[in-house]
Amino acid sequence: MPIKTTVVGSYPVPDWLAALPSEQALLDAMRVVFKIQEEAGIDLVADGELYRFDVNHPDTNGMIEYFVRPLRNVRNTLGRTDVAEFRRDQGMSFRARPSGVVEGPLGEGALDLPADCRRARYLTRAPLKFTLTGPHMLCKTLLDRHYGSRPELCQALASILAAQVADLDAEVVQVDEANLPGHPEEWEWALAGINQVLDAVITTPAVHLCFGNYGGQTIQRGSWEKLLAYLSGLHCDHVLLELAHRGNWELPFLKELSPKVRLGLGVVDIKSNVVESADQIARRIEEAATALGEERLAYVNPDCGFWMLKRSVADRKIRALVEGRDLYAGRG
Repeated sequence: MPIKTTVVGSYPVPDWLAALPSEQALLDAMRVVFKIQEEAGIDLVADGELYRFDVNHPDTNGMIEYFVRPLRNVRNTLGRTDVAEFRRDQGMSFRARPSGVVEGPLGEGALDLPADCRRARYLTRAPLKFTLTGPHMLCKTLLDRHYGSRPELCQALASILAAQVADLDAEVVQVDEANLPGHPEEWEWALAGINQVLDAVITTPAVHLCFGNYGGQTIQRGSWEKLLAYLSGLHCDHVLLELAHRGNWELPFLKELSPKVRLGLGVVDIKSNVVESADQIARRIEEAATALGEERLAYVNPDCGFWMLKRSVADRKIRALVEGRDLYAGRG
């Protein structure tokens, strides 16, 4: 198929894993997630981001804390004044507390993404995507008491992540940035940070951007038009964008995107429990192909991860994604 299917990353934590967590249960859950995607016909699979599973916080997908808590010189015990200082930052109002306090030069500490990737690689023979959170998002959630500026903190995080991704054995390595779309004025220093990570990927680098998803709610407002310079400057093969929930009205803006960056088209709305029909998805792909050219479309995918949905809904949306892509391909 000229246009392939993939997921963005996360999958709902199985109830039985949260109830009786163990290393074996985690492996079994990852096998289930891979098998669901493989049986549906997904071309590029992910481990559901279960590698970040935390028994103490089973209701989150570890997008932030998993990456920052192991780092050297990050204090995880928060005092009242730490929380009060962080809450004065209006740009992070959706978080009540910082993910940690930076008190010295950052080091990788106990973070070991290559080991997480090897576990996933062992469990599937399908083409594999490994996902991680980008340096812009991570630096925005930290309370900085050392670097003195967010661009410098972002660059320090980028250096750590770059060293990690250089050892990842996955066909695609995807960096996720969910805060930047709501703060496009920060694009220049955010671009410098993410490109350092992308340049270290030895296979195919990708980026995912969205406007946030918590409890099925959009966290930030904005438009892709304001990020065209950022998107065009990414050192990646393709960028996955939230479009299904927002509608295809932004497609004319994306025509201005540099032709060297292909698109992962969001055609499944993860902020809705309604399962799309194959025909709906095929029409969304057709609209984008008509507006942008089919050669610009590397993948079709959900807008974001599935972790906030029930498994029964997520599984049907995964199948609908493949059926819609196949229906579109058959029409051609």
